[in-house]
Formats: sequence, structure tokens, C-alpha cells
Amino acid sequence: MYRYRVITDLDACRDLWQRAVVQESFTDRWDVRMCFQRHFQRAPLFIAAEEDSLVRGLLPLSWIAEGGCYGYFPGETWGGKTWLEQNRLIAGDEAMLEGLLALCPGPRHLRYLLPAGNGATDRCEIDEIGYLFEPPRYGYDMENYWGGEFSHKSAKRIRRELDAFEQRVTWRLDDAADFDRMVELNLAAFGERSYFADGRFREGFRSLMELARANGWLRMTALLVDGQAAAVDMGIVYNNHYTLVAGGADRCVQGAAKLINVYHMRRGCRERFDRLDFLCGDFSWKTLFHLTPRPLYLLSNIPHHAEHACHEESRSAACAK
Repeated sequence: MYRYRVITDLDACRDLWQRAVVQESFTDRWDVRMCFQRHFQRAPLFIAAEEDSLVRGLLPLSWIAEGGCYGYFPGETWGGKTWLEQNRLIAGDEAMLEGLLALCPGPRHLRYLLPAGNGATDRCEIDEIGYLFEPPRYGYDMENYWGGEFSHKSAKRIRRELDAFEQRVTWRLDDAADFDRMVELNLAAFGERSYFADGRFREGFRSLMELARANGWLRMTALLVDGQAAAVDMGIVYNNHYTLVAGGADRCVQGAAKLINVYHMRRGCRERFDRLDFLCGDFSWKTLFHLTPRPLYLLSNIPHHAEHACHEESRSAACAK
């Protein structure tokens, strides 16, 4: 028989998380989640199902006061919507999930959920579509990618454009000092619609950058035109998966965004990553470049008409280039 309990002490929540969550993705790590908790200071509420001292189910929540609902821990938001992806519903079966949800004391809005092998997400609606590039699919060879995904004419045209532009640029890799330039470019492009306009989110991202650098996960990529960074992306490599988490580009430098994205794909093949995750967000280049779509799911009891500000705009403001 399972024993259900509700925990609000942050240290006890950490213990439950570390016992229950398999660390496959960098977002599965407690120290990554704490990068944002430290700055948002949401009140945690973890609901656990335990049996014989083992954690069989866990629903890690945070109270998002301005939204009037619980979100997935740590509740890092812009425009009322959380940002971290690859969240997990940890439950042995649907009955256990119902037991966990029944103890949630208020409205809930849980985003970017990975498909659950136990069928727990079968009843969920699709939240957004994430986009992946998988180097093993092409034998870690960009020539196979160009030849397999594009007509000869299209590949030739796109590559000619990229090659012509690349003659003008140089690259700077893995320099943490480019973080501030990335934020500057993003704010210049999106103003108050940028995630980085919220100091809590910006400093949470800075904490994430510092954690990633300390652990050897950080990949900063700066595209330089005449010595000035015209585009900067921040990525994290964890368990041989390369996730592009944020970026900024000068909109006056045509082609910079497209070239830096292709650069990541080349790097993925060269370093033989299993997967590149370009995250969610409906940007035309992702379908144009035939990235692999992957749905993430939403579990919410908030009616659609009562939801918060448009997530597409907020998502774009963090990562679009």
C-alpha cells in the first residue's frame, strides 16, 4: 500500500527529488533546478507516493503566486508560463498519478512533459513541439544530411548562401564572457518581450551558465563579424546530448541566425553527439531544415480561456534569432 504525503521543506524536497528522478537530462538535476529557485524563491510543494521507504511517485510543484496556480518545480516563469523542458510525471500507473494529483491543493498547469512510459501522459494534450537533430541518423556526416533531407537544387542554394556569408565571419567558442553579449542581443531584438527583461530569469540563466561552466557542460558559440559578436548561443552538453538553451542575434546582420544554427549541427556531427535539442518554439527554420519534431505534453485543470499570456511570444523572446 502506498503512503502519500505532502512536503514543503526545501531540503526534504531535494531528498525526494534525488531519490526519484533519473538524471538523464541536465534538467533532471536538482542543482540545475536550484539555479532558478534561488532567484524566483517559489514556495515548493512536493507530493510523494512511497512504499517501503522507496519513492514510487513524485509530483514536484511550485506555487506561482502571480498566476494563481501550481507549476512544475521550480516555477521559473515569464508571462505566467514556465520554461524548463523535459519535465517528468513520475508515477507507477495512472491510479497513482490520480492519487498524487488529488493532493494538489489548487489549480495546476504542468508544461513540457516528456511522454510517460506508463501511459500517464496519454490523456494529456500536446503542449508544444520540440525539434531535434540526430547526428547518428546521418552517420555523423553533414554531407549525408544535405543529400538525404534536401533536393540537390535546394541544398546547393542554401549551402551557397551560407558559404558566401561564412567568408565574412570568425568564430569564438566557449567563452563565458559572451553571456552578457547574448543577453544584450536578445534584449535589443525583443525588448520587454525578452525573458531576459525579467531580472530573476536573467540571473537564473547566469547561475545556470556558471554551473555548466564549472562542470564542463557549457558550450558558448559566438559568430563574429568584423570582430563584433553578431550572434551568440548558449548550449549545454550532458550525457552526450547537446541542448541549445538560449541565444541572441543582431537582426541587422542577415544570415547570422541561420549560419550559427548550421554550425551547431556541424559541431554535433564532429563531436559525435547523440542528439541536438533546439527546444520548442515555432520558428520556420526548424521545419525548413527538416529537424525531427518531438511533442511535449501539458497537464492542466485551468480552462483554456483562463490561461495566461501567449506562450509563443514569450518562448520566441528567449530563444529566437
